[in-house]
Amino acid sequence: MRYLFLPALAACLLAGPAMAQSEEAEPRNRVVIVENIKLDYAQVLNVEPVFQTLRATRTEEHCEPVTTRNLPPVNVTGEEPVEEKGRFGRLWDSVRSIFKPGEEGSADVAAVPVGAQPSNAPILTRDCRIVPVGREFRRPIAYDVDYVYKGTKYRSRLPEDPGNRLKIRVSITPWVGAEQGSPANP
Repeated sequence: MRYLFLPALAACLLAGPAMAQSEEAEPRNRVVIVENIKLDYAQVLNVEPVFQTLRATRTEEHCEPVTTRNLPPVNVTGEEPVEEKGRFGRLWDSVRSIFKPGEEGSADVAAVPVGAQPSNAPILTRDCRIVPVGREFRRPIAYDVDYVYKGTKYRSRLPEDPGNRLKIRVSITPWVGAEQGSPANP
């Protein structure tokens, strides 16, 4: 019977110093320190926006302007244009029917229908090509704010521009350090 109590007694003797060490490591009085909070205003000195730069590329059609120097004049009145012919032109019109028996009168009447261009006239073609165009967009994502409160300057990054005054939260709590926990300090 004596041997049954021996392991229980040894366990109690070994657990005693371990419990004493764990109690000394923890503070004797557990006091929750309350944080003293008040709201106040600080004077804003400077506000600098922080920009996010976005880059995008898209393709656009770019066309060169069409020159009209090589184009024939356009008839907007609907009348047939009268050509001023020199001596050789008038002579040729008078003897043309001899060399080409199937034609009647001048060649101007049998020319091209109204509104259509002759086949040898230059056609308006635009010189276009697809070109990648880079775009850059900047938008403010935050604001670096310099402000002063009771003579001390601070800088914070805020999501919005605060204006001239910045509402701040002032928190005061007593410092409980290792040297303050000893009984010598009141």
